[in-house]
Amino acid sequence: MKKNRPVLRVIPLGGVGEIGKNMMAIEYGPDIIVVDAGLAFPDDEMLGIDYVIPDISYLSENRERVRAILITHGHEDHIGALAYILRELDVPVYGPKLALGLARGRFEEVSPHLKPDLRVVKNGDRIQVGVFDIEFLRVSHSIPDVLALAIQTPLGTLVHTADFKFDQTPIDGAVTDFHRFADYGDRGVLLLISDSTNVERPGYTMSERVVGQKFDETFRAAPGRIIVATFASNVHRIQQIIDSAARYDRKVCVAGRSMVNVVQIALELGYLTVPEGVLVDLDELDEHPPEKMVIVTTGSQGEPMSALTRMAMAEHPRVEIRPGDTVIISANPIPGNEKLVARTINYLFKQGAQVIHEAFSGVHVSGHASQEELKLMINLTRPKYFLPVHGEYRHLVKHAQLARFVGVPEGNAFVLENGDVLEFRNGEARRAGKVTAGQVLVDGLGVGDVGNIVLRDRRLLSQDGILIVVVTINSQTGEVVAGPDIVTRGFVYMREAEKLLEEAKERVRESLSRNCTGAVNEWAGIKASVREALSQFLYERTKRRPMILPIIMEV
Repeated sequence: MKKNRPVLRVIPLGGVGEIGKNMMAIEYGPDIIVVDAGLAFPDDEMLGIDYVIPDISYLSENRERVRAILITHGHEDHIGALAYILRELDVPVYGPKLALGLARGRFEEVSPHLKPDLRVVKNGDRIQVGVFDIEFLRVSHSIPDVLALAIQTPLGTLVHTADFKFDQTPIDGAVTDFHRFADYGDRGVLLLISDSTNVERPGYTMSERVVGQKFDETFRAAPGRIIVATFASNVHRIQQIIDSAARYDRKVCVAGRSMVNVVQIALELGYLTVPEGVLVDLDELDEHPPEKMVIVTTGSQGEPMSALTRMAMAEHPRVEIRPGDTVIISANPIPGNEKLVARTINYLFKQGAQVIHEAFSGVHVSGHASQEELKLMINLTRPKYFLPVHGEYRHLVKHAQLARFVGVPEGNAFVLENGDVLEFRNGEARRAGKVTAGQVLVDGLGVGDVGNIVLRDRRLLSQDGILIVVVTINSQTGEVVAGPDIVTRGFVYMREAEKLLEEAKERVRESLSRNCTGAVNEWAGIKASVREALSQFLYERTKRRPMILPIIMEV
């Protein structure tokens, strides 16, 4: 009788059907490796939430089988959850030097007690993790040191592209390792796992050097200070800002906590080159003529507490926007942030600044491959099966269609959701059930202690406010000893609604008289009746449904 061979399973735990919180488990027999551990930022419905990270219940249940976490690059949507996940999984983390340097900074912030086993890898390195033989392959993106993965398994080779584009003239000269991808294609790739972010864009993504040329034009002509807002992690962009500033004899200040941290780490690790005397402290801003200053800052997404937004609102303690300032927003709005960005731009114009932000202006290019590059990646690797990742559901569907256009058989391109299991047995792939996957909400120091019920309550509070009823009852006789008193927040202004609140108190008294006719034993029932009576009355009178919180004290 032939012994059953172990099966290969690929399980996305985050990053499919969504932008952010990228994480994928790959398992064969007793071994599991994890690719990336990212976070996502909350949507408008997640009131008060700081971050969203993947649900790792499946990995926690199988922690003795998890051998390592492999990091492709240093963006938050690929490393941001590490500090939380390594509280549960004590495994080594392999990744490029910059990514691990940035991750170490987050450890110090949210998990200072952890001593993670961080192992630096670079292009061309090979490691053995359990049954998996892994080679790291260089690709271009909007941050230095991005590594795709070629994962050799007993059933075939998986190629994970990471976030990538084919930049023929990268800032650091580190061109994508085309020949290694083609070499794996010649040997045979079982599964290509590919970035889908820009699948809706035709053609090719422009080189990062295009932005540097636009910076040069702007820096040469700007009459006063220049303020550039970009993603803190875009080290190549920051390098080009520094290069243009030095070329036109300007000093550079850095504003925004995350920008300061990234610049410091990039300098320490050798990813930024700054001519002597160009970088000055923000406290020295007013010691130099405005036409000799450049400020690099966070806030390209209009985040309410970011440095650029505070400058626009005249709330920044050190930087005041003045007429003659030129503000460059060197980023495209992330979907959902358009209103925040527009508001910031409006306030900057009100302060007298000239703002360069339009998509056609050339001050930003994407870090992700467009359609022709995605086709080229498929043609280089020539996979038997194809799995699009890193995109919303429509991106995944369109990427699967694109793969079929360039020769992947229709049944061999899989569009998965988080938790779906793609199983390979005897060289053939099929869907094979689902594991627990989803999202865990991070609020302050709390991880996972805010769920749907808390979010629902926050939503109700934000929409119609809260009304608190306080009453004291004699538990032996049911007599009301004190109250009812009513306190509201976010519902009505009490002075202007005295009559309404007096009527509400009367409804509470009526409810209590019906339910407190002797010794009181069922306090929950009394609270429920008060809540129901008030809710019905207030909706009839105001068409609002505030959260009603009865507080009954017994004596």
